[in-house]
Amino acid sequence: MSKRTLPSNASVATEGQSGRLVAPAATRNSDALCDLLVQFAPSTGRALEIASGTGQHVCAFARHLPDLNWQPTEIDPERRNSINAYAAELPTVAAAADLNATARGWHKDFADQNLIVLINLVHLISWAETRTLISEVAQALGSNGRFVLYGPFKRSGQLISDGDRRFHDALVQQDAEIGYKNDDDVTGLLTTHNLSIVEIVEMPANNLAFVAEKSDI
Repeated sequence: MSKRTLPSNASVATEGQSGRLVAPAATRNSDALCDLLVQFAPSTGRALEIASGTGQHVCAFARHLPDLNWQPTEIDPERRNSINAYAAELPTVAAAADLNATARGWHKDFADQNLIVLINLVHLISWAETRTLISEVAQALGSNGRFVLYGPFKRSGQLISDGDRRFHDALVQQDAEIGYKNDDDVTGLLTTHNLSIVEIVEMPANNLAFVAEKSDI
């Protein structure tokens, strides 16, 4: 994934204490995401978070699901440092790994995951990159492993609020290949890679969470 110029509100984080970055979006949606994972995630095993950002989410998840062993990942070194600062006293969170999740082949280094979580990324990458990412996720999951994909999406090809339309338009103006993906296309992509839809959950602020499970074949 090449470095893109994104709108100023696409990936906001400010400096906090002791090297920890603070993302307002992560602060807002953390509780809802924790509730979602408590409901749908396996209670034990290996959990991989893709594009962990500041580290706020993965540490909240680790506190709510303490019997999972979490591996955060992030392409940005400054954010990897923030993740490690947040997780310093959490024994179930490993040091953040450097991962470009839109590159081919990374599943070999993160095999047999019981859970993979991806939050607020696919609207910032192209559809071709999304296809590669989902293919790698499917290969990294162990049998019956679950994938949770969260973010803003079109519904049946439509943007459902003025705020979504403004944000999508701002993304497309920066890069015509990115922007909101369509929910039906995402469902089709998941099933193409042997990921069965468990549930599609309406989340706060017009977001969706796709919960999928790797079929045991």
